[in-house]
Amino acid sequence: MQRLNGIHVSILGVLFSAFAVTGCSEHLKNRNELLNFRNAEASLVFSEDGEILGKFFLENRTNISYGQIPKHLKDALIATEDVRFYRHKGFDSRSFLRVLVKTILLKRESSGGGSTITQQLAKNISGRSKAGFFNLFFSKIREIIMARRLEKVFTKEEILTLYLNTVSFGENVCGIEAASSRYFSKSTSLLKAEESAVLIGILKANTYYNPRLHPDNAKNRRNIVLRQMAKYSYLTVSEADSLSDLPLIIDYRSGSEGPADYFLVQVRKEAGRILKKINAETGKKWDLEKDGLLISTTLNLSLQNLSLQSFREHLSIMQKRLYDQYSSGPGEHILDKVAEMELKRLGIRDRANEIRLQEIFAWTGNYSDSLSVMDSLKKALTLLHAGMIAIDPMTGGVKAWIGGIDFKTQQYDQILARRQLASVFKPVLYTVALEEGMEPCQYLDNDSITLSGFEDWSPENFNHSYGGKYSLSGALAQSMNIPTFSLFREIGFEKVDSMWKKMGFSFALDNTPSLSMGTAEANIKEVAIAYSSFANGGYRIKPYSISSIKTPGGEVIFSMDSTDEKIRIMTERSGILMSAMLQKAIRDGTGTSMSSVYGVTIPLGGKTGTSQDYSDAWFAAFNPKLVIVSRAGASTRAIHFNNGSYGSGSALALPLVALTLKKVQQNPPLQDHLIAAFPELPRELEGALDCPDFKDKNLFDRIIDIFEKDKKEYDATGEKSKGKIKSFLRKIFKR
Repeated sequence: MQRLNGIHVSILGVLFSAFAVTGCSEHLKNRNELLNFRNAEASLVFSEDGEILGKFFLENRTNISYGQIPKHLKDALIATEDVRFYRHKGFDSRSFLRVLVKTILLKRESSGGGSTITQQLAKNISGRSKAGFFNLFFSKIREIIMARRLEKVFTKEEILTLYLNTVSFGENVCGIEAASSRYFSKSTSLLKAEESAVLIGILKANTYYNPRLHPDNAKNRRNIVLRQMAKYSYLTVSEADSLSDLPLIIDYRSGSEGPADYFLVQVRKEAGRILKKINAETGKKWDLEKDGLLISTTLNLSLQNLSLQSFREHLSIMQKRLYDQYSSGPGEHILDKVAEMELKRLGIRDRANEIRLQEIFAWTGNYSDSLSVMDSLKKALTLLHAGMIAIDPMTGGVKAWIGGIDFKTQQYDQILARRQLASVFKPVLYTVALEEGMEPCQYLDNDSITLSGFEDWSPENFNHSYGGKYSLSGALAQSMNIPTFSLFREIGFEKVDSMWKKMGFSFALDNTPSLSMGTAEANIKEVAIAYSSFANGGYRIKPYSISSIKTPGGEVIFSMDSTDEKIRIMTERSGILMSAMLQKAIRDGTGTSMSSVYGVTIPLGGKTGTSQDYSDAWFAAFNPKLVIVSRAGASTRAIHFNNGSYGSGSALALPLVALTLKKVQQNPPLQDHLIAAFPELPRELEGALDCPDFKDKNLFDRIIDIFEKDKKEYDATGEKSKGKIKSFLRKIFKR
């Protein structure tokens, strides 16, 4: 032993002298720098129900404590990498001589490495210089010096923990916790002995022993680790043999795919804004990708997963129908023309036949295929996109965010895509009517109208009916176009435009008669904000995703207070009446399939929307605790279903919400958390909707009609040309 110690000291002396003479020393961390050393650690993002949604990282790393490391993992590491770990002081002369003579001088790579765990930690902290004999030699010397310093600053347990938190496992995964999550979908503390052996085996060669890429290599290496554990009495021989006979089973979780990837993009942006403000106010320098922050969000993972299931169930069926429509006959001819126009617009017509290998989305599973540019474009044009958001109308907290059908291949977020609203716009107009003092039981004309100044454009009801009158509540519930246009003419553009802006829409409205039919454009998020005002009594809320941010030690550095984000945009009376009218639309109007087809009995208000030619399908629903909005359609308006049975709001968008809420309904705790009953109408508003949706004209109405033509005509401004007698009679008999 004394002889070995003498050799040890002699070797160190020679090495230190050589190191000093060469003048090749780089900066080596001193005691204080080592004590203050902290790994760059991924920030974790949690759902409101405490599940991890994802990470933000420079290196994919989650640090753990010594107590979270199972004994068999520590045993596997020591038996394989550094069996004398607890006996040396950072440098093992016996191993170093072996690597110096056999590996470096004789170039026998199979002879093994000579670095202790402490030296490997030193390398992880400081990095290593370029390749080459001298660079490698002096890197080893630097690692030895650093290893000695580490042993003086940290205990063996701390060194072991630091090593496991810094070491790379390939695939941009750093640290044992991230590796355990990636390859086995579990925390380190839950690893089995054979799983620990797999992870320790990866350390010898990250790619060659990757259990996903090379399972046979990984299994062989695992068994070597198990035999090493038996050799040094960490396992019995029979235990090692039994574990070696087990098949290699991994539960691989890709770091780029998760249930809320679109949502995480929004969380990253929101967290960036929050931290920028905190850093400016406090002088701190919190880094989202390095400081291991704990970010709690408002998203409910249970609702998110139920929504994803509903997307798969419904859209997989509708996608096949759309493909079939455009695969032959007139549909195929239309698709060819649209694709030709797109190639011309993109300036790539000369590359139409160029073949490319690409990943293609399919509801049965993504696959790779070689397609021409033209065929690839046709497939993309007929792809059915959809998005859905759910928010708390009282606070603005986002509860679900489905930004598209597949984040990997379709990263554009459909929740933020601006599309034509169709009848989902109508509640904006009817809200103005209530604000102007009109009543739900006030009646609107349903007479045929022609606008002479707009190429004789005429609004039409979906059922092509004319005549009679509809109440405000009936016209909205049944989504009648002609009465809605009559209402728009009476209210005027300026008041509608004002309410539009109050509700938080960003797109500028055009003053055209067709605006009342819903030609305005907006995105799903803006619609959810607007409909929240019907659920919360008339307030505009500001959606948010992050409820709190904590340091790795648990200190709260940000906590969301949503009370300052509510702005009243309509009277409480108007909000209550709009809620009641939209509940009627679900109960008796265009949303009846929620209960009749899908069996959803949750109390709801809402509105369907179908844009011209079925290009976009909408459904917006709400409850005192939840607003949920969906939209579906192809990427271009030129591609769409050719009938309302497939392409209408009630057929294409409503089922996404209905299937989700049906699943919520089957989960009582989740339903109690997300759903509440509507309050009863206040006494002064009882009976406000107690009137027929439709009624024929009375004698007075018929007398008025005598003074009008069969078709009312409007000039280029959209203003009706009223006769003097009619105007006089209206003033006398107006309700």
